[in-house]
Amino acid sequence: MNASHPNISADLPQIRQLDETAVNRIAAGEVVERPASAVKELVENALDAGATRIEIELKDGGKTLIRVRDDGHGIPSSDLTLALSRHATSKIDGSDLLNIHTFGFRGEALPSMGAVGRMMIVSRSPWDEAAEIRVDGGVVGPTKPAALSRGTVVELSDLFHATPARLKFLRSDRAETQAINDVIKRLAMAEPYVGFTVRDYSKSDEGRVTFRTDPQSGNLFDVLAGRLRQILGAEFVENAVAIDAEREGISLTGYAALPTYSRGSAVAQFLFVNGRPVRDKLLIGALRGAYSDFLSRDRHPACALFLECDPAEVDVNVHPAKAEVRFRQPGVARGLIVSALKHALAEAGHRASTTVAGATLGAFRSEPVEPRVYQMDRPSLGSGQPVATAQAPMGFAEAQSGFEQTPSARVDVADEVQHQDTPLGAARAQVHENYIIAQTSDGMVIVDQHAAHERLVYEKLKRQMAESGVAAQALLIPEIVDLSEGDAERLLSEAEVLARFGLGIEPFGAGAIAVRETPAILGEINAEAMLRDILDELDDLGQSQTLVDRIEAVLSRVACHGSIRSGRWMRSEEMNALLREMEATPHSGQCNHGRPTYVELKLADIERLFGRT
Repeated sequence: MNASHPNISADLPQIRQLDETAVNRIAAGEVVERPASAVKELVENALDAGATRIEIELKDGGKTLIRVRDDGHGIPSSDLTLALSRHATSKIDGSDLLNIHTFGFRGEALPSMGAVGRMMIVSRSPWDEAAEIRVDGGVVGPTKPAALSRGTVVELSDLFHATPARLKFLRSDRAETQAINDVIKRLAMAEPYVGFTVRDYSKSDEGRVTFRTDPQSGNLFDVLAGRLRQILGAEFVENAVAIDAEREGISLTGYAALPTYSRGSAVAQFLFVNGRPVRDKLLIGALRGAYSDFLSRDRHPACALFLECDPAEVDVNVHPAKAEVRFRQPGVARGLIVSALKHALAEAGHRASTTVAGATLGAFRSEPVEPRVYQMDRPSLGSGQPVATAQAPMGFAEAQSGFEQTPSARVDVADEVQHQDTPLGAARAQVHENYIIAQTSDGMVIVDQHAAHERLVYEKLKRQMAESGVAAQALLIPEIVDLSEGDAERLLSEAEVLARFGLGIEPFGAGAIAVRETPAILGEINAEAMLRDILDELDDLGQSQTLVDRIEAVLSRVACHGSIRSGRWMRSEEMNALLREMEATPHSGQCNHGRPTYVELKLADIERLFGRT
């Protein structure tokens, strides 16, 4: 056959050196993915310049106009042309690519944006006059004098006009504007001492402010709480616990929400490394592991967490967008997040989020009522009845007799005064044989007796397991699992950790593992399926929670079957004892699935329901 190969040309292709414009446009495909990417790079440059106030002006979702103003130290006029050159930066000297203390350092942002749009830079440094430079589709113009009091103004118009195919992949103006606001919100969380303003000029020449945060002042936690209150809302701060921990040179600060303040997706998870917003699967996995004992799989925690470490211990040069990082010791970072969050949530004790009460009040709806029956229209009562009963509203006498015949709706009140000043108050009644009504000093509490006791039993079982360990059950005939040599080596490196939870493994030739012991509490299991699940988690997150999760799932089921069942009548002493134990037990504010175990209503809220305020 003489047919030529379809992929081989008769003429050999010639290797060419791409010109600077083509190189910049290729780089722009990674650095400037959409208008939000351009805004991120420009705002990060402003932060690196020491700005205390940054204004972002947009039009048509950033497609037509992006303008960023800052009051930073500016750029000397002699350096403006160099700033538009590829890989030119003032952030590093190139000798150490790990010791990075700034947001930007690659020297790609400005030339990339200039290659795909029309850009103008006006800047003034403290020791120089203001100057202006323009670049259109990669063609750099001359430097000219300009008027500016301080800082820098970067204007980027007609984004992607030089690469019109990219415009087809952009979303609607509204979606692009939302993406820009999300970027600014993350940067504003990372820099609470800096003020940010976003103004949209799409519908008017005056512009509409879509986002604004003023600079905060004070100590770190007060400043961070104030900024998070501005961005995430007061509800998040009120229902979050402060995090402050350190381990082996890595510190963790921020706020993590209570389990009962969970979300249906991961949109409220904000993670930062050395002040840089990141989306790192190691950190997300650690966050999921910290809440695994409190939330079901369809619920996600909310948090704003800040990791600080030596820049040499983390590589931020993984991706041009700098959204991913790589830790030198990933186990330390993950362990710090898990232990710090678990400790902080344990210290929160029985506390549940205030949104639970808000949802309860919102669930109240006025029901249709029967027409009013006035006293003159009521049938006359017998003269033998007491005056107080005769003057009471119709049905009161019947209700009194009903209370006498329904022991689950009545509680002896001899000693309830001594419990009324406690956080969960004194038990007053039990209704529907499942809900305890307690009175506090400033309101009332409704407790789900089954869910609350289930959590108490579960925490007790976990404490017992931690003290005595997980009992292992030796297999009469070891189960041999064939794996690749790399997978087998990976599992054997975790053998000591797995043994603490009752799973005993050892090598059995090349690529094979012998399972000699399994956790007794799990009963009969498919050892091969479990090992492969553990392997998948090790590959994805660097650490496995599969075995721990399965053991805790069994403990949760045991706690469910061993707890007070719905429909059981409880005496006054039992109800008060349950309330006191809840106050002393961590995590008792939510059941094993993250649902609240009690609802607290303040007296003012109750009075508002009846229009008494």
